[in-house]
Amino acid sequence: MSRRSLRIVFLGTADFAVPSLFALVEAGHEMLAVVTQPDKPSGRGRLLTPPPVKTAAIARGLPVLQPRRVRQETFVTQMRDLRPDVLALAAFGQIVPQALLDLPPLGPINVHGSLLPRYRGAAPIQRAIMAGETETGVTTMWMDATLDTGDILLARSLPILPEDNAGTMFEKLSEVGADLLVETLDGLAAGSIVRKPQDDSLATFAPALATNDGLVRWTETAAAAWNRIRGVTPRPGAFATFQGRRIKIWAAEPIESVGGAPGEMLRIDKRPPGIVVACGDGALRITELQPESAKRMTADSWARGNRLAPGARFEILTP
Repeated sequence: MSRRSLRIVFLGTADFAVPSLFALVEAGHEMLAVVTQPDKPSGRGRLLTPPPVKTAAIARGLPVLQPRRVRQETFVTQMRDLRPDVLALAAFGQIVPQALLDLPPLGPINVHGSLLPRYRGAAPIQRAIMAGETETGVTTMWMDATLDTGDILLARSLPILPEDNAGTMFEKLSEVGADLLVETLDGLAAGSIVRKPQDDSLATFAPALATNDGLVRWTETAAAAWNRIRGVTPRPGAFATFQGRRIKIWAAEPIESVGGAPGEMLRIDKRPPGIVVACGDGALRITELQPESAKRMTADSWARGNRLAPGARFEILTP
């Protein structure tokens, strides 16, 4: 079956959206414009840095628009003049007004990193991992004016493996989402997709992460602390404090353990290498960490370098 070439305006900002943009181009669709957020200061030098989607679009020779607000009437008029068949969105980062949602005849279609109606919101991948889920996925939906409540078009699930963290799942789900978006647009053009309203009674929410979401709560179970670390890695990152200094925790695993107060270092292991720290139930074997103003290193090297011994304590902090 030949594919109908659609006139598309793509709205996306973060890395998650880049595979979707490339997939639409490679599928032969006409990209009228790529809309992304304005460049923002980044790094210690606070240099203006383009969002990943802008960099990707320029590399493909695609026209880029960076409105400060997509609800501005001048931008809405500009989109109206383009007459797109579809607005395709992925990890865009602005609320899209109804005036834009009503423009394309084949819909404003969003790629969302969860199995809706679960994990509506800005951080669905991270929150699913933090909650201990073993499965997540991607949903394409027909957008409406409220947050992630539009009709479901297609969905595809993916397991969350024990070795996964937010970073690895972002990569996997972005690729799945790209394929699903192309499949969705093919189905809409052919009239073969039926819109399915979400069951609001099953909805859960995934608010944006704050820095303190990465604070390891030693009084939690080891499994909960492990899920928290995985869910905030690589950004904003998991951390604890030791002797008043922040320690970033890159990798850990839960193990069974008896005894020890929460936050207490129980032992330093050589095989497998790491430090074992007591939690409210069980313990974490921390394998990789990063002290303040230092490079990432194995946790046992850090402990030996600081001449630590069992009984040393991480501070118990309140978020």
